[in-house]
Amino acid sequence: MELNLHRLWIFMQVVEHQGFSAAAQRLYMSQPSVSNQVRRLEQSLKVTLIDRSGSRARPTAEGEVLAEYGKRVFLLAEEAVAAVQQVSGLASGRLLVGGSTTVGTYLLPSLLARFQERHPGIECDVYVGNNEAVLERLLAGDIGVAVVAGVPTASQLLTETVLDERLVLVASPAHPLAGRPEVHPEDLADCRFLLREPGSQTRVLQEQALSEWELDGVSRGAVWGPEAAKQCVAASLGVALISEHAIVDEVRAGTLAVVPVAPAPRPRPVNLVRRRDRLLAPAERAFIELLRSAGGWPRELPA
Repeated sequence: MELNLHRLWIFMQVVEHQGFSAAAQRLYMSQPSVSNQVRRLEQSLKVTLIDRSGSRARPTAEGEVLAEYGKRVFLLAEEAVAAVQQVSGLASGRLLVGGSTTVGTYLLPSLLARFQERHPGIECDVYVGNNEAVLERLLAGDIGVAVVAGVPTASQLLTETVLDERLVLVASPAHPLAGRPEVHPEDLADCRFLLREPGSQTRVLQEQALSEWELDGVSRGAVWGPEAAKQCVAASLGVALISEHAIVDEVRAGTLAVVPVAPAPRPRPVNLVRRRDRLLAPAERAFIELLRSAGGWPRELPA
């Protein structure tokens, strides 16, 4: 029995994109060609790998087993390329960095721009999602390095604190608490708090702050992402605890107001994360060195 790696890669794309058409677009192939390659892979293994009965292509039990091994095969192939690139240096290549929502939106773009100035031959990409999504891709081997808020607990990961940040309470400038030099938790009892979606590390800290302020029973709403949260706060739909680095422009423009609460929420670490067993490519190692030397966030909240 021969396992054709080209056909295995096509099969992996069908599984990832849950369909032959989507995989064909990704691979710049025709749908019949993709179907034919997967069928020939099934014939060589003498099993059915894809369940074609539904609206979406899903792996069979045998297909799920092959997909798991396929991830390991192609991860090892990436490490082989990384090992070869260590000899050739940083003249060319690609860097993909993962970032949790706040970090990926407000830190990584400027940092990657600095990286590309130093290494113009490297193509830079960033994957942004909440902590849960980023760590899932990191563990699967889809991303080599990531920068996330908080401290991941998975034993397969190495973490290194590189920066920190704090959450601040923001409100519409028209809010009754806006402009006060200091407020206390009891002053917030009638506020409606807008929280991030489940899976977000910011959501964990928001709930922690409310618990420490003894506001567990306060009115709450859910908003996906910091940009949507800022728009909702500016529209007077509630108040929100948001990263200090996510509100710099709005505070300067006067569309959001910082409400200083005593005691303030505890700062959280921002961590560089990678898999213990992954060999880093030269571009990933160079990015890590740049991150370690960054010294701080590119933008600070006005005093």
